Amino acid sequence: MKNFQVVSAHEAVSIVKSNQRVFIQGAAMTPNVLIDALCERHRELKNVEFIQIHTEGKALYTQPPYQDSFRTNSCFVGKNVRGAVNSDYGAYIPIFLSDIHLLFRRNILPLDCAFIQVSPPDKHGYCSLGVSVDITIPAIQNAKKVIAQVNPQVPRTHGDGVIHISNIDAAIEVDMPIHSTLHGEPTDIEKRIGKHVAELVEDGATLQMGIGGIPNVVLSNLMNHKRLGIHTEMFSDGILPLVEKGIITGEEKEVKTGKLVTCFAVGSPKLYDYVDDNPLVHFKEAAYTNDTAIIRKNPKVTAINSAIEIDLTGQVCADTIGKIQYSGVGGQMDFIRGATLSEGGKAIIAMPSVTKNGISKIVPYLKTGAGVTTTRAHVHYIATEYGVVNLFGKNLKQRAEALISIAHPDHREELSRQAFERLNA
Repeated sequence: MKNFQVVSAHEAVSIVKSNQRVFIQGAAMTPNVLIDALCERHRELKNVEFIQIHTEGKALYTQPPYQDSFRTNSCFVGKNVRGAVNSDYGAYIPIFLSDIHLLFRRNILPLDCAFIQVSPPDKHGYCSLGVSVDITIPAIQNAKKVIAQVNPQVPRTHGDGVIHISNIDAAIEVDMPIHSTLHGEPTDIEKRIGKHVAELVEDGATLQMGIGGIPNVVLSNLMNHKRLGIHTEMFSDGILPLVEKGIITGEEKEVKTGKLVTCFAVGSPKLYDYVDDNPLVHFKEAAYTNDTAIIRKNPKVTAINSAIEIDLTGQVCADTIGKIQYSGVGGQMDFIRGATLSEGGKAIIAMPSVTKNGISKIVPYLKTGAGVTTTRAHVHYIATEYGVVNLFGKNLKQRAEALISIAHPDHREELSRQAFERLNA
């Protein structure tokens, strides 16, 4: 068995050359020691491209003076790279999470190197990719070189997220907590939305929970439900109490019955401790978890996602604020469609009726430059703190009327006027 080539961070990243493309594992598993070490070489490098989804950490490569040597090409935009993506130092690729693997496997974006963070090897020489399997598997399978940040605090997860040491070209050793996120107390508005959405969830449903505070509030309102299952892209803390109380059992799922299926997890140390060496939780790549053909096999798939704004015809914008690229397409459409095609499934968009500044999120027209994440032909349930409407089967005028009924009362009169102008021209 080949042993690790354990070297310093500086030596490990010396593999990277100018004009190369480097994949970065994301979310809680972001290998920031390797990233920072590469940034230290900025004076000797030029035109190094990072490709990634959401990462955690400082993202030094987006900041002066490093940004002159590096650029980010992101398939999902987090706070740490948002400024770069909306400038000359970065770019965004609109793509479904379920399709990103094709960029690597079809050599559309060839990878020179992959930076990952893994557990130490087991007695068979296998390291775990921890809690971010998502697009990491196709990246390491197709990168010419793999550099690993080996960390004993990485949870060893079950499923497909493993790499043998023989496939790692260089490794550094660190001992530090992976990134964790703690959600604060939900607002009154989030509690109201969570209650509305929870009433749509049936016993025996298979749940997908998107990113944000509302999904966790929905989960907290499911304590009287039975036989729920999990098939989701993101695994969060809100799932744990339902597992502990025997509410989530997965017994009615068709795909991996009894298992909690996910492709990445972000949350508290308690969450990471739960998934560590837990055979109930299966971490798969995003090409599997977000495959509509797989999702739809489960019964009563209930997908809960969010939006930045929704126009009166039902077009959902969830990744831009006008021309500003805020996040990404991600897996919303994968699960919206999968839930819709599931027997008894429900696709739900849940959001507050207004922004923190009191601006209506239900609008006559999407902002100039805004992207349509979910089309009006795909959208079904919309929930705000004022209730839930189902747009499926409704014509444009009926949709406008329904959406206005769950808009903030301060904006309903103006929305009605705008709806008449738009739809009666």
